[in-house]
This record gives sequence, structure tokens and C-alpha cells, in this order.
Amino acid sequence: MASDLYNNPWPERGNVANTRENNEVLNQQPLTSHPKSPSSFVDPWRSSSRTPTATRTSISTEEDEYEHIESVNLTGADVWRTNFLTRRQIYRQGGTIDWQYEEAVERVRQQNLGSQRGLRKLVSSLLEGTRVWLVLCLTGAGVGIIGAFLDILVAWLSDLKTGRCKYGFFYNEVACCSGLDASEICGEWQTWSKFLGLHSIFLEGPLQWLVYVFCGVCFASTAGILVRSYAPYAFHTGIPEIKAILGGYVFDEFLTPWTLLIKSLGLALSVASGLSLGKEGPLVHVSCCLALLLSSLFPSLKQNEAQKRYVLAAAAAAGVSVAFGSPLGAVIFGLEELDLFSHKPVIWRAFVTCAIAAVSLQYIDPFGTSKLVLFQVHSKSLWRDFELIPWSFLAVAGGVLGSFLIKLNVRVAVYRQNSLLKEWPLLEVFVVSAVTAIISYPLVFLRVQSSSLVADLFAECDPNANPFGLCDPHSTLRNVFLLLLTASVKLLLTAWTFGIQVPAGIFLPSITIGATLGRAVGLIMHSMHQRWPYLWIFNTCPPEPGSRCIYPGFYSVVGAAAMLGGVTRMTVSLVAILFELTGALSHVLPIMISVIISKFIGDALGKEGIYAVWIQLRGYPAFPNQEFRDAGQKAGSVMVPVDKLVCVGAHSTLRGLEDVVDSHSYYGFPVLNNGLLIGYVTRERLKSAIAPLLAETQNDSDSPCTFLAQSDGHRGADLSDIVDESPMHVRKEMPLELVTAMFQRMNLRSVMFTSPNGKLLGMLTKRDVIDFTNTGLGKYKGALATSRDD
Repeated sequence: MASDLYNNPWPERGNVANTRENNEVLNQQPLTSHPKSPSSFVDPWRSSSRTPTATRTSISTEEDEYEHIESVNLTGADVWRTNFLTRRQIYRQGGTIDWQYEEAVERVRQQNLGSQRGLRKLVSSLLEGTRVWLVLCLTGAGVGIIGAFLDILVAWLSDLKTGRCKYGFFYNEVACCSGLDASEICGEWQTWSKFLGLHSIFLEGPLQWLVYVFCGVCFASTAGILVRSYAPYAFHTGIPEIKAILGGYVFDEFLTPWTLLIKSLGLALSVASGLSLGKEGPLVHVSCCLALLLSSLFPSLKQNEAQKRYVLAAAAAAGVSVAFGSPLGAVIFGLEELDLFSHKPVIWRAFVTCAIAAVSLQYIDPFGTSKLVLFQVHSKSLWRDFELIPWSFLAVAGGVLGSFLIKLNVRVAVYRQNSLLKEWPLLEVFVVSAVTAIISYPLVFLRVQSSSLVADLFAECDPNANPFGLCDPHSTLRNVFLLLLTASVKLLLTAWTFGIQVPAGIFLPSITIGATLGRAVGLIMHSMHQRWPYLWIFNTCPPEPGSRCIYPGFYSVVGAAAMLGGVTRMTVSLVAILFELTGALSHVLPIMISVIISKFIGDALGKEGIYAVWIQLRGYPAFPNQEFRDAGQKAGSVMVPVDKLVCVGAHSTLRGLEDVVDSHSYYGFPVLNNGLLIGYVTRERLKSAIAPLLAETQNDSDSPCTFLAQSDGHRGADLSDIVDESPMHVRKEMPLELVTAMFQRMNLRSVMFTSPNGKLLGMLTKRDVIDFTNTGLGKYKGALATSRDD
């Protein structure tokens, strides 16, 4: 059974239709099955042809291993605690960590360090104080360098689709034409048709289109091949998995050095291909991979899963800092989106790491602007009250379209999983990249990179520059039509692209969709003001003829905020990121208003943002961001009653315990004495304790054993030192809402329910709580949580 359950992060509850003899061996503790439906938490990353034969029980069923820690010397009155803390728990992939155990081990390690004397204490204190900071400083600097490298590589590969520089093949168009004004024609940059000497108008266009499509397909296909061949976990954004890992999910294979390398290279290729995706989200994954690689240099971080996750949380924020050039917004992102930021040291560590990452990025200056701001917004006037009307419209549109994008993306992902596309992922990458390139080239707003397009949409009209003809007053209708068409096509392409087998983020596509809509609305308002300057709605505008009152560039910023809020459901962090991203500090209030309205509209159409949806699709054991509210239920109404649990008696035999260990792969078992809760024993501790005793007694099936210390009148092996005598237990009358909050805030595995006299009544596990709190997707919940071939 253990092998059957290995590939499942939440193995199904055991079929415990045991014999009467087994019940007698376990001190009359009944072993019956759990009536609930089978689990949907199946590992989505591993392939397996085996189906677990067990049904669900309320016991967490992670098959963990233990390794003795030679360097920990414990002192204390409780004998069981010595055994409990001198073993390092090795978790299987797909399980969840024991936060209480990991924190207890760290406390003991700190106590041992404090008990040292002399030079050894001085050296130990110095290493202890610098290990985490060294890892985080190197992570911040490293991810800043990686981010700058990706920006430079993406710019060069993107421009390579349209031409090359005369005096240097490895110069992008900006570097090739540096020193020229925006209105000047750059003669140093050659299109491929000019480079090949084609001057026919009938050949230039088709050749440029062909090269554009060919390069896009080659870049995307190469990224897909690298991912499938060397790092199968390097596709997609990585943020849902990082959030699950920070919540305790064990997925070290997701953070390997190969994943770091392939994610970085594949990300540059996929973004440069022109696919409707961005590099912002995947940089969080890249940053965490780098942090885990560096933390493995220190055994105290490598061997403690809780401390490792505190480091990863700070690293995740650094990835956001580099992605947007927004160190403050990255810290707020962690506070808003990552649960571990409730641990106060993480906030301080993240703040320093984000600052170092931003400094590294600005020092390299990949954009050649000597600024950290990616999209500079120059505000020339204050906004006016009447503009709240079109901005509110954009906010509503962002909430509606964001929810529509999420729902469409979910249906595409489910269709992909249940169709032939699942067997041909590289073919899908090829077709999607080809279709995207073929459609994008004729549409001027889709032909360029999304980051360049957003920069032009955010910019106000300038006499020396007229990007895409947006400032031509005679082309307003044409521009509005093209902008709306671009937004529609971009939304459909993003819904399909976000999920194919290449590294992909969704931040920049969402910003692009919102910016195009915002610019269209801004052009309409500007045209109305120019045509009817004395209309009552424009009473607050300057009365001089021809004066500017409407600035369409800022409408793009508002639209981008609304759309990104509708897709991700971020609020405070989104506002902070956008004003750092654009430098539009004086216009923070309109951005806030648009995000608030977009959030309300989006929540009315669906509570979960895109990352929460993908967590549910994958079936990861992670709690939703919002607090659970019950309808007056008590915890006893959802607990699993004691007669449906697998328990062990306080007095048993070695053979009986061996049968339990061999028959069930559960994480552990409650220990009862005549129905009274004595404690909790994990399967692996029990297995390691009885193995030498069975060898000593030559497998004598009648050899007695007890879990009670100093048990009078009972002979046999004393196993009391492996029992956790203080498991979390409460009354079943406790409100369900309060018990759920305990799981969320205390990172509990399980809670037991007892009567006033200590009798076990039932149990509730993290898995049970996740089942009834994650209900937003309905029938699509766990739709991608199936085995697949990597």
C-alpha cells in the first residue's frame, strides 16, 4: 500500500474493514471506513498507473521518514520529547511538513547554541547571525542580476524577429539607435528585407511576416523542448506552487538547480517569441530556486523545513521586486498574499532582500534609463472630478473581464487535460506560437513586445513622438477600434497561453489588456472634449480653446490597475506596485478607486483570483486567502467520529502494532486507553520503535507492549517515549469558524475532539478543513490533480 500511495500528496483514506482479531489486538478500537467521497488531492506532477485501494479516513496519511540528528543533545524532564526531537523528519514529495515539530527542533537547537561557552559560542553565534542574511543578500543580488540579464536577452531576441544592427549582431534596436531622438529615423537598424537586398513592396511585407512567425515559433518551441527535456516543473508561472510550498507543501523537485536554469532561459525565449505571457510571475519561482540552492550550503537551514520556508518567503518577495522594480510593493505583496509574512522576522528579511534586489537591477540598468521605474508617467495636471465616471467604467470592465479571463482559462485548462492536447504538449506550443505570431503581425499593437506597447500606451502625447499614430486627432476612430480589437485578441490568447508547457506569467498580459482599454476610453474622452469643449461635464477644464484637459495616457494606467486587480484580486500591493512601476504618485487615489471597484465586481462574480484558482485546479493543500465564515455550525458537525478512526490501544502486542503499520500508510494514530485519549503516535516512529523489538523477541506475536509510562501490572516493551502526549484537542461544541482559524493560523495537521473527561470523540484534519473551505471552483476543483507523464 505504501508504494501505491507514494505518488499522492493526500492519499485516500484507508479501507479499514479489518477482522475481529485485529480489533481485539488494538484494544477493541474499531477500524471502519470513512464514508466521505474519495480525495481529489492527487499529485498532479507525477505519473502513476496504480490507483490507491484505500478509502478516506481522518488520519493524515503522509509516509514520512526519519533520520537521526547526531548533533542535537537534549535535556528536559519529558522522556518522550527527547526521542521526539532527536530525529530529523524527512518528508516525502507531495506531503506536508509538521510545523510544530520543526519549530520545536529549532528551539532546541537555539538552546544548545546558547549553552555553549568560550570561543565556540562566539563562532557559533557569528555563524548563526550571518547564515540567513548571507543567503538572502546573495539571493537578492542574484535575482537582480538574473532579472537584468533576462531583460537584455528578451529585448535582443524580440528585435531579432524584425531585423539586425549594421555594426553589431548582438545589439538590440534601442542600443543600435542610441543617441537619436524619437522623431529621427535610425539608419543603423536594418530590417531583414533590407539586409537581404529585397526592395520589392510585394516581397518585403511577406518576408518580414515570415521571419517574424519563424522566429516566434522557434523561440517558443525551444523553450518547450528545454522544459520537457530537462526541467518539467519549469513551465507556467510557479506562484501557485510557491504559495503551496510556503504553506507547508513538500515539493523540493520544483526548486532544483536545473529548474532555475531552464526557467530562466525558457522564460526569455517564451517572452521573446511574442506569446501572450509575461516574465513577472516566473521570476518569483526563479528567486525561490536560487534561495533554496544557497540555503543548502547551511545544514541548519537545509534540514529544517520551517526555517527553509521563512527564507523562501523573503526570496519570493525579492522576485516581485525585480519583476516590477517595486521593492516596497513586493513587501506588501508578501503581506497580502503569503501567509508566512505573519512571522515578523520574515517582513524585515524581505524588506532588506527586496532592496538589495532592486539596487542590483538598477546598478546594471538593463533599460538604459538610469531609473528603476519601468513605465515613466509624466503627470502635467491634476485629475478632475468628472473623470471618476470613465475611470469607474474602466474599473467595472476590469472586474468583469478579469473574472471572464479566469473562467475561460479554467475551461481551457480542463479541456487541455481531458483531450489529446495532454499527449502532445510540444505540438500545442508550436501551434499556439504560430497562431499568435500570424495574428499579431498584422495588428500593429500586438506586433511589438507587450512591455514596449504598455510604455507607449502610458505615455502622453509629445510633439516629438507619435507612437502608433495614437496622437493623431484624425485617426481617433481607427485607433479606438484597433485598441479594442487588440484587447479582445489579447484576452483570448492569454486565456489559452497561460497553461501551455512554457514558462509564463500573467501580470503583463493583464496590464496590456487593461492599458489598451484605458487608452481607448481616454481617446474617446479627449475627442469629446475637443469637439464639445463647453459641454457641462467639462466645466472644470481650462476655458482656453485648444487647451488640454484629458490625458489618455493615465487612463491606460487606471485600466491596467483595474484589469490586473480583476485577474489577481490583489489590492494594496497592486496599488503600491503600480505607483512604483509608473512613478505616478500624485495619481494614487484614482488607482486605488479603480482597484477597489474592480475587486468588488470581481468578487461578486467569483471569489478566487487566478492563483487561488490554479491552486484548487492542481489540488494543492492550501487554504484560501479569505477567512472562513460558518453558518452557526459546531466543529462536531463535520468531525470524523471516533468509530471511523484507526486507533491503537494503550496496551497491545508487537505483532498487532506491526499489522497496523503494515496495513496502513497513515501519518499517525491516536492512542487510547479504554476510550481515553493518551496521545498521538506517528506511523514512522512506531515502525522504527517496534522493528528492533520484533528482532529481539524473534517475531513473537504475543509479546506485549504498552504506551503508558510506568504501567502497573503490565509487562512488556515500554513505548511511552514515542507518544506525543500533548496533541491539540478541543471540545466538539467549539464553533467551526474558530477551529478553521486554528488550522489556518497555527499550521496544524489535525485537531482531536474530546469529552470533559478526556474521552476521544472524533478528529478533524487539515485535509478535511481544506475540503470544505475551498469550494469556489465547484466541479472543476481538483480537475488537474491527476497523474500525468512527465
